[in-house]
Amino acid sequence: MSLPTGAHRRYNPLLDEWVLCSPGRLRRPWQGQVDEAADEDLPRYDPACYLCPGNPRAGGARNPAYTSTFAFDNDFPALVPAGPETENETEQRERRDPFPTRTRGVWGVRRSTPQLADDLLVARSASGLCRVLCFSPRHDLTLALMSPAEIRPVVEAWAEEHARLGSREDVAHVQVFENKGEMMGCSNPHPHCQVWATAHVPALPARRLASQRRHFEAKGSDLLGDCLARELSDGARVVCDNAHWVVLVPFWAVWPFETMVLPRRRVPDLAATSAEERDALAEILCRLNVRYDNLFRCSFPYSMGWHARPTDGGEHPYWRVHATYHPPLLRSATVRKFAVGYEMAAESQRDFTPEEAAARLRESPERHYRLAAEKGAL
Repeated sequence: MSLPTGAHRRYNPLLDEWVLCSPGRLRRPWQGQVDEAADEDLPRYDPACYLCPGNPRAGGARNPAYTSTFAFDNDFPALVPAGPETENETEQRERRDPFPTRTRGVWGVRRSTPQLADDLLVARSASGLCRVLCFSPRHDLTLALMSPAEIRPVVEAWAEEHARLGSREDVAHVQVFENKGEMMGCSNPHPHCQVWATAHVPALPARRLASQRRHFEAKGSDLLGDCLARELSDGARVVCDNAHWVVLVPFWAVWPFETMVLPRRRVPDLAATSAEERDALAEILCRLNVRYDNLFRCSFPYSMGWHARPTDGGEHPYWRVHATYHPPLLRSATVRKFAVGYEMAAESQRDFTPEEAAARLRESPERHYRLAAEKGAL
């Protein structure tokens, strides 16, 4: 595929949007904000950490002395389950709600009661559950410092949380996400992620759903499967892979070192993966996270999310589960990308090509720099 050498736009078929690619802008002088590199010398156990085993949490509960993963209901949730609704209330809501409901068959999305609804201003109540999942009892680890065997229970917990929450009648979508590092707004360095289960399908998953369905209806195949075949044939944006998973920088990547983790087999969610595929996922996540840390020799910040099919009762045969990593670092451990100005007013923009990003990640070693330094010091 021949690409323009200068500024050009790339289309993201998954979200139906464009990104402006401006190669060469990394050469411009930088006199903007420079962040301090995060201190990585954390203790194995922190008596003041509300996520460490045996410690009291901010909400008053006490953690058990867990030895692997540990999941619990968020003490300060963004969403709470809806109260019971009587049959009469349901009938009244159906009559006055101008928007389609689940029973009217729009993507199987479960709708909530509108608090304000007219042609212009619409507000709805929202309900759901928020969970926290600790990856390890150790306070000083990240996925990059964990072995595949240590990451494997995390993969299992992701699959279990999605399956359990998604089976609830009041849940239409389950979102697993991790914010790593102070730069990403993470409030606690203890390795953990969050799981939000909502009664509605959120805006971005709804766009992914519509795009994948549209492609399937037009081509008879799944969109991400077709993209994966093209990427494997081209190879320029592939970072690493194994027998079951591929890590690549998307053709339409917005963030400097954004990546996508895709299964070779079309599966709709992690709960549908085999034991062998989960083993391979733990291995590929270890390799990717080590490459990230080695890129700028720092604990690489990012926001990561797993994108599984909605749990609204629909089969969605065109959905392929995938994860996306959105790291902000641009030039070094202390200079990051800011999504401001043109990006807030017009459209997303990046300063170097996804192909260049993939090449740098491929060159990044798969042995963590801290472990290599410790071995050298012996």
